[in-house]
Amino acid sequence: MTKANKTMHFLSMLIILASLWLLLSGHYTTILLALGFTSVLLVLYISIRMELFDYDQPVLLVQIICVIPYWIWLIKEIVLSNIDVLKRILNPALPINPQLVDFKSSQQCNFSRVNYANSITLTPGTIAINIEGEYIAVHALAESGIEGLTTGEMDKRVSKTEALANA
Repeated sequence: MTKANKTMHFLSMLIILASLWLLLSGHYTTILLALGFTSVLLVLYISIRMELFDYDQPVLLVQIICVIPYWIWLIKEIVLSNIDVLKRILNPALPINPQLVDFKSSQQCNFSRVNYANSITLTPGTIAINIEGEYIAVHALAESGIEGLTTGEMDKRVSKTEALANA
């Protein structure tokens, strides 16, 4: 591990933690900004002393930037799924036929598989109920939810995000 790599990890975490503190605090007086910055530096110091940084992994800020397009796409899918479920609730003529199907995930690491399963659960009308190896058991409210997953669009996007974040 090089000194430049350590510096990039430190600066990345500094930017992320300071931004998060500013976002959650909402206070911009001099004393509070100074205290917030001091607390961020203290957290970073303790993290370095505890050896919590994994310098073999890509810089976290780069990983977050790679995930933003996926989040935007996922929000759109959540809205569309909400509309579909709402239509099914308000219109009794639309079919509700629950189904349970196993889908194979193409992600390489468990973290990405869990991200895929959580993405399925976040979209109304579907819920990931079990992850076993490469397979995710999904319960869907209607056949349209299963069809949406059968296309593999979400699986491909999660895998693409995984590849970009680990590059």
